[in-house]
Amino acid sequence: MKNTTTKKAALYDPYLDVMGGGEKHILSILKVLNDRGYNITIFWNEDLSEKIKQSLNISFQNITFKPTLSGVAFLSKNLILKEYDLFFYVTDGSYFYSSAQKNIIFCMVPNKKLYSQSLVNKLKTLHAQFVSNSQFTGKSLSKWGIKNDIIYPYIESDFFQEVVNKKDKTILMVGRFFTHLHAKRQDIGIEWFQELKKKYPAFADYKLILAGMVKPEDEAYVQKLKQRVGDDSSIEFKQNISFTQLLDLYRSSQFYWHFAGYGVDENNHPENVEHLGITPLEAMASGCITCAYAAGGPKEIISQGENGILFTTQDELFREMNELMALQSKADSMTQKAREYVQNTFSYDVFQKRVVAILKP
Repeated sequence: MKNTTTKKAALYDPYLDVMGGGEKHILSILKVLNDRGYNITIFWNEDLSEKIKQSLNISFQNITFKPTLSGVAFLSKNLILKEYDLFFYVTDGSYFYSSAQKNIIFCMVPNKKLYSQSLVNKLKTLHAQFVSNSQFTGKSLSKWGIKNDIIYPYIESDFFQEVVNKKDKTILMVGRFFTHLHAKRQDIGIEWFQELKKKYPAFADYKLILAGMVKPEDEAYVQKLKQRVGDDSSIEFKQNISFTQLLDLYRSSQFYWHFAGYGVDENNHPENVEHLGITPLEAMASGCITCAYAAGGPKEIISQGENGILFTTQDELFREMNELMALQSKADSMTQKAREYVQNTFSYDVFQKRVVAILKP
């Protein structure tokens, strides 16, 4: 048996440069292994250590970056992977046989096209373990005939710092700026925010902050949003900010909005709604009144009227928010219950135990 201090785990994720919630989730699993003595290898063509640290607040000891496995011949790939005790990969719809001792396919997106159960794919994944990020994703995979285990992400202790007594008159939206799959729908947020200020005087002097990562291919979308905003100074964009800056926004904002899945039929297109909702969880932990469109993952984490607001229409959202403005005790109770729920369910301690229980490293 190998010494535990020399065990090796590796990751192949073609979407790693997104640096979003899904990437943070799988890298956090690797971090648990790293803390248990595993050396970590990531197959990527550049060293992303500093970017991971700055964007996701994750630091590794004994981490190596090696050239991507994309396009590597079958025999060469198996010679490379044979040395690993655990190999994680995120599929883009394609699969390959791995010679690693244990293989884990990490499932972030409930898109049936990514999980074809053809005879060839079944043979390639015969001894692989599928791990999902939420009950919502897991149920979709089960429906498609794929047995899977669920490992929820964790929310960092930084978000559980003492809540600011007096929050700013701010509504915050956090999420990568893009228009495909489970888009965060910043366009709807802008439209509804401007309507909110017109219809409810209590929000007349509020501002909307849109924070998130922007990749070069999504710059055109951001420019369209900014053109739509025009000279409305009550709407601000915070692009590619650091973890510390993001944390400050959560801590100072009174409300949090999440529109992923808006207008989507989640039964026919589960891939186009929120698969869990890490940013709503971060908002809940930070004492924001968290409001999410009622589709996909947010329905797992928010109990309507108890620890947050689930809505399907503009009228529902505006009415609930306006009532909370007039009932401070109810607002305080909601944020407190939200913080307690996230602490009890999504702490690092709970996450770490779940990783060990499921993966048995």
